Amino acid sequence: MTRKPLPPFTKQSAIQKVRMAEDAWNSRDPVRVSEAYTVDSQWRNRSAFPSGRQEIVEFLEQKWLRERDYRLIKELWAHADSRIAVRFAYEWHDAERQWFRSYGNENWEFDEHGLMQLRFASINDQQIGEGERKYHWSLGPRPSDHPGLSELGL
Repeated sequence: MTRKPLPPFTKQSAIQKVRMAEDAWNSRDPVRVSEAYTVDSQWRNRSAFPSGRQEIVEFLEQKWLRERDYRLIKELWAHADSRIAVRFAYEWHDAERQWFRSYGNENWEFDEHGLMQLRFASINDQQIGEGERKYHWSLGPRPSDHPGLSELGL
């Protein structure tokens, strides 16, 4: 399976890869998201260490049961050869309707087929009031005219 764009990444192809990842995650479809990763992909996500697509699917199913009305924005931070670094922020609420904005950084490494083989994420959560939310699009992909992280001052 090949997933373009392929490494080595240019700035433009890295931006495209980041937006494709953002759109997939905003679908909140664990299987769709998992297809961007190698079958033996290794993750570090907070204190969880999923390994392989099946564990990634299970991890994401649990994540989106807890993190409701999830909306994410990713932004390219840096790229080189087969690696991309991104920063991101997403908004969600828990079962009690307490809203959060989660901030983080990810480091990605891709194989020659454009599939992510390594993903290291560091994430912090900030409790916010509903009136502090900045992401108001309908669930699904972020509209192309919606501001990114830098434009939102995040």
